[in-house]
Amino acid sequence: MNTNTNSFSLSASAADIGHRIGDGIRLMMFALMLSVATLTAGLVDAAEPTVNINTATAEQLSAGLAGVGLSKAYRIVEYREAHGPFATVDELVEVKGIGQSTVDKNREFIGIE
Repeated sequence: MNTNTNSFSLSASAADIGHRIGDGIRLMMFALMLSVATLTAGLVDAAEPTVNINTATAEQLSAGLAGVGLSKAYRIVEYREAHGPFATVDELVEVKGIGQSTVDKNREFIGIE
């Protein structure tokens, strides 16, 4: 009779382990779905313009645009003050020190209003 008890105990442990594995898999699937949702939301937000080149300060331009330090940012502000608001993103190449590659790598982050 003692043998049956041990055999029952082993079966119960195997079932318990099976439930724990199932719970672990469900938890991992939930974490994976949450990660995908978070990454997808980040990609959508990244596509929205973050720097309005017609209203941003030099500090905001420098912080928000790759390859634009404070000296280039001040030149953007000076150009804007001398020539009026930018009509297009591509007009940034008229600013000394801002090339087409800088405009292209920042295009999706630049807004004009």
